[in-house]
Amino acid sequence: QVQLVESGGGLVQAGESLRLSCAASGSIRSINIMGWYRQAPGTQRDMVATMTSGGSTNYTDSVKGRFTISRDNAKNTVYLQMNSLKIEDTAVYYCHAELPGPVGTTVPPYDSWGQGTQVTVSA
Repeated sequence: QVQLVESGGGLVQAGESLRLSCAASGSIRSINIMGWYRQAPGTQRDMVATMTSGGSTNYTDSVKGRFTISRDNAKNTVYLQMNSLKIEDTAVYYCHAELPGPVGTTVPPYDSWGQGTQVTVSA
């Protein structure tokens, strides 16, 4: 069982910055991908940024140039630095991890999610 715990959300004004953190704990051999998703009221949960264990990153277009994802593999932690925040960035942000199946099995990779942290950007 793997647990993801997010921190760093809050209320800021447009143009300000926030840094989210997510620490994974539990029975972890390795983590394939760590990332951040967000969900605003009445919308689906969408990918914001992801990072592989090798350092490859992927961002949704709306945050490119403003958000930066980073990862500390030794600490099983992923960060999201959010700069120049906009009102439309307001959402619950969820940490996600894709973990490999048990060694010696054909169990496919599986997903783990954090409980979410609220980010609210005001005018």
